[in-house]
Amino acid sequence: MTARPANAHQARLLRLLRDGGPNSRAKLGDQVDLSRSKLAVEVDRLLETGLVVADGLAASRGGRRSHNIRLAPHLRFLGVDIGATSVDVAVTNAELEVLGHLTHPMDVREGPVAVFEQVLAMAAKLRDSGLADSFDGAGIGVPGPVRFPEGVPVAPPIMPGWDGFPVREALSQELGCPVMVDNDVNLMALGEQQAGVARSVGDFLCVKIGTGIGCGIVVGGTVHRGATGSAGDIGHIQVEPGGRLCACGNRGCLEAHFSGAALARDAEDAARAGRSEELAARLDASGRLTAADVAAAAAAGDATSLVLIREGGNRVGQVIAGLVSFFNPALVVIGGGVTGLGHTLLAAVRAQVYRRSLPLATGNLPIVLGELGPAAGVTGAARLISDHLFSPA
Repeated sequence: MTARPANAHQARLLRLLRDGGPNSRAKLGDQVDLSRSKLAVEVDRLLETGLVVADGLAASRGGRRSHNIRLAPHLRFLGVDIGATSVDVAVTNAELEVLGHLTHPMDVREGPVAVFEQVLAMAAKLRDSGLADSFDGAGIGVPGPVRFPEGVPVAPPIMPGWDGFPVREALSQELGCPVMVDNDVNLMALGEQQAGVARSVGDFLCVKIGTGIGCGIVVGGTVHRGATGSAGDIGHIQVEPGGRLCACGNRGCLEAHFSGAALARDAEDAARAGRSEELAARLDASGRLTAADVAAAAAAGDATSLVLIREGGNRVGQVIAGLVSFFNPALVVIGGGVTGLGHTLLAAVRAQVYRRSLPLATGNLPIVLGELGPAAGVTGAARLISDHLFSPA
């Protein structure tokens, strides 16, 4: 993809076609503040760039029928979501429909070279399957703070060896296309906004509970990254003064007391202490426990697992309650691997938020699980690069 919109009007038209699909000139004209003649000029210029194509005649609204236009069907975006323990890679069309999606176990602590070798192999597999001749752009999510303008991770606590690594530059050279990089939870928020539970919501929080904990903050339909890109790093808010040592070096962080890793550790401690026969049996069978084991044990009625989930949900709820009182969102979305804990976790979070925040903030506040699961990150990554490419050069 070499062409870019020449002005804000063209960028607006491209995003309308991305989010709404093929449309007629007449209906597009209803959504943008342009005269009919100016709209015709901008659409014709977009047609000349090859970013959009004609798509037949629209249904008549009386008088001469308008022509439909759509984003060029050959455009392809690559979405990459690097998690702490796995990598997801997907190909989308220009309307951000996922055409192919691969996932592979991968420990982010193996370092950027090993991780990106895996990413490139997965991208090649998707390309060779016939889903794309090439990629017009790629969005990358990483599980740590990112200096957004440069696309560089900065001192990520669970990513040794990644500090300062030029992710955007390195991947752009390998893939031969523009690349944008962001924190993974921001991309999850974008994904849920694009195709999930947060569609049409302008102000919301998206909390990801996985190996770590983070929060995507969407204000007026746009991700708020803060002055340096670290907004939403709620996993390192203190919930227990003098509490457990966290990977960041401080004590008592939320992430140290409840996350996928913390829950697994607490479950193993409970199993070894004889507090749960169900968890002990699972530990004997596999040699280790995960959050998924705790979810399965809770579903089987294990009281210890239910207590661990509720206690974790209470801690998360305490932090979210503070965020709700400060930000007053219209929606809170909970996502990430630990959402396999389901409604036991959600109920504990809701109870804390509704009890601790004022009625004006919570009287009409849905707190819900995300809809997209692993597809949220890759969809958000594709949305990130499309937002960049569908902006004036």
